[in-house]
Amino acid sequence: MKYIKAAGALAAGALLTLTGCTFGAGIDTLMTPPKLSAQQEQIYSALTDAAGSSISLKYPKSGKYLSAFIVEDIDGDGGSEAVVFYEKNSLAVEENTLRINILDREDDKWRSVYDFPAEGAEIERVMISRLGSNDRVNLIIGSSQINRSEKNVSIYNYSSGEFERTFSESYSFFDVTDLDGSGENEFLLLTGASAGGSAEVKAYKLDSEGMYHQYVCQLSGGFTEFDSMTYGSLSDGVSGLYIDAVSGAGYIQTDVVYMDGGGLKKVFASPEASYSTLRPSGCSSSDVDGDGIPEIPVQVIAPGYEDSPESEQLRLTSWLRVSSGGRLDRRYSSYYSISEGYIFIFPEKWHSSVSVRRDTINDEIVFCVYNSSTGETGRELMRIYCAEDSASREDRISMGYMLLRTKGDSSYLAYIPQYTGPYDDDLSITAADAAIGFKYIQ
Repeated sequence: MKYIKAAGALAAGALLTLTGCTFGAGIDTLMTPPKLSAQQEQIYSALTDAAGSSISLKYPKSGKYLSAFIVEDIDGDGGSEAVVFYEKNSLAVEENTLRINILDREDDKWRSVYDFPAEGAEIERVMISRLGSNDRVNLIIGSSQINRSEKNVSIYNYSSGEFERTFSESYSFFDVTDLDGSGENEFLLLTGASAGGSAEVKAYKLDSEGMYHQYVCQLSGGFTEFDSMTYGSLSDGVSGLYIDAVSGAGYIQTDVVYMDGGGLKKVFASPEASYSTLRPSGCSSSDVDGDGIPEIPVQVIAPGYEDSPESEQLRLTSWLRVSSGGRLDRRYSSYYSISEGYIFIFPEKWHSSVSVRRDTINDEIVFCVYNSSTGETGRELMRIYCAEDSASREDRISMGYMLLRTKGDSSYLAYIPQYTGPYDDDLSITAADAAIGFKYIQ
């Protein structure tokens, strides 16, 4: 399963605020550029011979290729070419200063063969791949404007000494994947809504003649931002793309698409069906048990809090699996702490029989037996505490807490009361149960 995080404008803005950076700041402006290798020095020398010395190297923001220099066989001739991203400092303000240079190797020397402006001001992501039934190698470059909210992806082909752009379109997310399991890659494009319409997923197949065949599927809402994309199987074995879209007001919802011989298909037949996956931002679809089938987290009111004011309600999370027919089935129940980044998956015997409460004095989450017939909570089954320093961690361990996980300076600990019983509910758990159920969400 492949997980891809798509940072929306709000997330990007928050990150930039925290780091004190400005919009459009590239990696080359945030740190000293890495020392060039001998090969890169040769390429750089050939580049400055063609473009002049008043240049600055630019670096892609994400993906496999994070260097300003990409040395790959982009024309399929068995030899490597070089792609270099740079900024030409001598251009006028109104001109696009970000440029792309293609260099080829002749007689053991690098020589610039093409130089052209990029579509934007920053290089977002680069991919090199064959598509569909066509044998040509495609250079796929995603770029953005300075505010990084407007993005464009272009596909280029360099063959027999000729260089051309074969595709260009705006995007929110793009990838190369074999979504339909045919053994051939599709170019997948996700675009946000515009002019009141719906967001769309598009898949492009490239035939042997070099023609793109487009397949389109509208999503369930007017989404303009996306939280994450996750590849994985559906519950009936079909391969799908789980799209967590920003629904507004701090919420996200999920659409799931797959591809078969008839094109792209949407799992949820109506926007209302997709709306059933609505939950707070941060609860991303995730394969919580590692079996290749992602689950969609949906929050439910914890037992015993149904009549409490909304501000006082605690919630549990149901992890739902979806079929290609749109049916949602609960796979697990859990407590999900978004702020502390963990979930505790309930043993199945806890479902509907255990609730939670917050111990504000000790800053702990307490799991208690819940009696549905009386609406009352009973004995404690477990506590979870997040220690933010070593002193707090050691203090809890000395009190009989077990260490579940460490992450940076944070330590996650659990306490399981030792009761002599007997109890008729059979809800007690072991230290092994606690360790198995605890998951840290990246």
